[in-house]
Amino acid sequence: MGKTERSPEELYQGDPERADAVIFGRRTDVSRRGFLGGGGLAAMSAAVGGPIVFAAGMPGGLIPAAFAQEAKKDAPAAAPAPAAPKGPQFLNFPGKDAGLVVLGDKPLVAETPEHLLNDDTTPVPKFFIRNNGQIPEPAKDVDGWKLTIDGEVNKPIEITLADLKKRFAAKTYRMVLECGGNGRSFFTPQARGNQWTNGGAGCAEWTGAPLADVLKAVGVKSSAVYTANYGMDLHLSGDPKRQALSRGVPIAKAMDQHNLLVWAMNGKPLENIHGGPLRLLIPGWPGSTSHKWLSKITLRDRVHDGQGMMGTSYRVAIKPMVPGGKADDANFKIMESMPVRSIVTSPANGTKLAAGTKEVKLRGAAWAGDLEVRRVDVSTDFGATWTQAALVPAKNRYDWRRWTATVRLPSDGYYEIWSRATDSKGKAQPHTAGNWNPQGYGGNPMHRIAVLVG
Repeated sequence: MGKTERSPEELYQGDPERADAVIFGRRTDVSRRGFLGGGGLAAMSAAVGGPIVFAAGMPGGLIPAAFAQEAKKDAPAAAPAPAAPKGPQFLNFPGKDAGLVVLGDKPLVAETPEHLLNDDTTPVPKFFIRNNGQIPEPAKDVDGWKLTIDGEVNKPIEITLADLKKRFAAKTYRMVLECGGNGRSFFTPQARGNQWTNGGAGCAEWTGAPLADVLKAVGVKSSAVYTANYGMDLHLSGDPKRQALSRGVPIAKAMDQHNLLVWAMNGKPLENIHGGPLRLLIPGWPGSTSHKWLSKITLRDRVHDGQGMMGTSYRVAIKPMVPGGKADDANFKIMESMPVRSIVTSPANGTKLAAGTKEVKLRGAAWAGDLEVRRVDVSTDFGATWTQAALVPAKNRYDWRRWTATVRLPSDGYYEIWSRATDSKGKAQPHTAGNWNPQGYGGNPMHRIAVLVG
């Protein structure tokens, strides 16, 4: 049958010893521990670029962070898997940082590598891009942009952006916006969709009218249950009768004072690529609820059933399912608050430090959907010991928590730096992505970066 492409993760899931043989060339009749104690350790050290300082504590079957996300390798496989592209495809888009990585072009999707998220406030050029349909042409009359609010309300309105700014007091909050599929690439077997690592998130300063203030002005009926959000993005097919996306949130979530009808990002008019001139911002929940190019919000007397609300779309398994198994729609619920996540933003993965370096200063970010970040811990010895990081106070609710830490390095060699956040309910990031689901939502394993000294 020949060879097919499989990722290191898939190899290790199916047969760890065979994976070691394929990747590092060791014999399959030697245990993993024996492998790390002999010639196999030398082979792995050569592969990562230096001696693995804490090799004695390295978990069996662990794929070194130095190449865990690299292109898939040739190996015999029981079933074919899609071939990976040859290296990252970088974005070429006006006003955007050239370091963003393209995950898809129809629709355009690009993520921000973790080291580019080192700013307290994410600059617009570094902010990730997620579209579901075609990108509309920029509005010619920004102030004349119209928003309709109807359905289960006492006084339906159609209001221009200019009037929205006049009638409602603007608020500015620094808040995380995160794609629902962030972390999808960490699932094994591979889930459907754009293979995000941790870069489907950013934390900008958003300015706009609180959605709750506008809803109170139109009068929410007691029969209202859910919002239905609509935008001006055209379906990829070009069919005007088909929705690119139409999601919503329960009324209770809609009335959160931090939800905004946004017209400015980081103090400047909202750019077209990010949904300008008007978008919805629903922090803490999947970014698909924060509709771009917002044109209408309908309050419904039932849970919204628009595009992106049914089946396994933006829904997660209630009871754990067999990874790679067939989904039962009855076992799925709408994804709401995003899971706790932390990232190391400095140093970057793959950083090489001078020989004799004895310590490294770390910086990162953490967030937890609707919840708060209780703590962040870091490890340099594969989780055998942990150091608690210092958290910087949040600017407001839904802001990410910047964190710093300093770790000691006993000698030259290869290190993995792991970061693990814990939320206000005591739930911490897992070692690997759990609760597998076909669309790959909720993957939030600990972030791991590789550092080589000397």
